[in-house]
Amino acid sequence: MSAVTQNSLERANSLERANSLERANSLEPANSPEPANSPERVNSPERANSPERIGSSPELTLELETFLFCPTPAAWLDWALQNQTLLLIDHANCEKKAASNAMGLMYRHVAHTDLLTKMSQLAREELLHFEQVVGLMAERGIAYERIGPSRYAAGLREHMRTDKREEALTDSLIVGAIVEARSCERFARLAPLLDATLGRFYLSLLRSEARHYKDYLMLAAQYTAQDINPRVQHFLAVEKNLIESEDEEFRFHSGVPKRMQIRST
Repeated sequence: MSAVTQNSLERANSLERANSLERANSLEPANSPEPANSPERVNSPERANSPERIGSSPELTLELETFLFCPTPAAWLDWALQNQTLLLIDHANCEKKAASNAMGLMYRHVAHTDLLTKMSQLAREELLHFEQVVGLMAERGIAYERIGPSRYAAGLREHMRTDKREEALTDSLIVGAIVEARSCERFARLAPLLDATLGRFYLSLLRSEARHYKDYLMLAAQYTAQDINPRVQHFLAVEKNLIESEDEEFRFHSGVPKRMQIRST
């Protein structure tokens, strides 16, 4: 394992510890939400990007900013606040897809015991999150409708190697790590901008999302003899372009809205 990869895993461990403390000190259980009141936009998107406004420890902010090549742009945060119904619908979709992807890895790689264990746990947690999001939607009178995906996941998959089984597994696990890290980062940045119930729920997801990101990276390094860092860096660069470029439709992992300039964060 390379020094850079080892550093990524060590940072992920510190992130999980920080999230665990944060949840224990400040959060109510995510599966017992209180009735939602009218949404409060407690701060501007620009202020949401500062560590003291994320609602979690500065260590969490530093961890994600160190791993990802860019923060979520303020323009996307504005867009999310204007599309909270779509935010929840697509969030539910993302949880289902995450569970499905984990199950797919389990079916394709039955000889990898550690992978089977980690992906089984991940799939169960993602389906629980799906149930919780659907419950929040029902409380808010939001119908669960079928919507198309963003270009985010497809844009990452375009760069995955497919010729060799080991390389395909490595790339799939790296992409999984990046998606989980971005989800964690967006939950953290959105939480202080949303109403109290939804904000607390998003903060409650940080611990598991951080652990999923760590698990994917660990498995990627475990199941190859090659240094995974060049592939991690490659996919992070691809992901940065997807996050900072324009999209016509809002989704949880979309880029910035078309014809809007990214504000400095």
